[in-house]
Amino acid sequence: MNMKNRITEMLNIKFPLIQAPMYFLTNAEFVAAVSNAGGLGILGPHAGQETLPDSRFVALERMRQEIRKTKNLTDKPFGATLINGPDMSFWRATAEMFAQEGVEVVLINEILDAEIFDFFKAHNIKTLYRALTPTAENSREAERLGADIIIATGFDEGGTVPTRVIGTFSIVPMIADSVSIPVLATGGIGDVRGVRASMALGAEGVSIGSLFLTSNENPADEKVKQLIVNSTAEDLMLFRTLPAYYRTLPTELSPKLAKLDAQDTDRKSMFDAMNGYRSLWQAMRLGNLDKGIVTTGTGISMINSIRPVAEIVEDLMQDFA
Repeated sequence: MNMKNRITEMLNIKFPLIQAPMYFLTNAEFVAAVSNAGGLGILGPHAGQETLPDSRFVALERMRQEIRKTKNLTDKPFGATLINGPDMSFWRATAEMFAQEGVEVVLINEILDAEIFDFFKAHNIKTLYRALTPTAENSREAERLGADIIIATGFDEGGTVPTRVIGTFSIVPMIADSVSIPVLATGGIGDVRGVRASMALGAEGVSIGSLFLTSNENPADEKVKQLIVNSTAEDLMLFRTLPAYYRTLPTELSPKLAKLDAQDTDRKSMFDAMNGYRSLWQAMRLGNLDKGIVTTGTGISMINSIRPVAEIVEDLMQDFA
């Protein structure tokens, strides 16, 4: 297979592989390892942090420092995630910091705003657009506004899953057929077979999350890595919560969530019962499996060991080597 395609050319990377921006389950060492291996590492919100920030401005300055750390560890391109508040007042401060620090690629989650895309275009920063629930309509709108690449997320993914139950290998060709810019597939891709299938369906690259959680360099707690390695998709439990659904591997909290879900508990109450987003921080970052959930994509059946990032990238991208 040709090593170069529109994604590798556009992002100036060796392989068409993007690391999913998994919030605090990213840090400079991990992101640099992905970029050094030929993919594109991405700093997620709260990357590299040992405590959750008490304000958006603290989060912004911490991100600045993590960008600088990453630059000390790689001379390859890497990305960062646009942090914003619900009132749309914070994006410019984040965007200006990215421009000041020389970030080359920015992931924009959900927001479709011409001013944001225009800013990054003016600063020669490439944009990846990822909707929570991808549709032909929001993909075309992102392209119209100037997005460089669309991330097509299937229901197979970990974390906050789409509101529509459409699997990765159904959503990818639908999005690829609706836009002319390149599309990345994400959700449930656990080995090279998923990469090949994604490409066959119209994607020009993949975005990988759960598989990278089990890398040596990832800051996830070691108990979480071992739990993923020892589990398969059959162990995952899906439950309703805000904004749609989450899935979790067995933890001390999961039976309670299963019981509440069976009782048709409303999504807000389910979100409170799972301890909100702090549930992920407690379980996956700190290893407190009694206080949270371990969310992954359905591709974990193919994950059988904890390995270096470079080895994972080599396996996934073997057709491009």
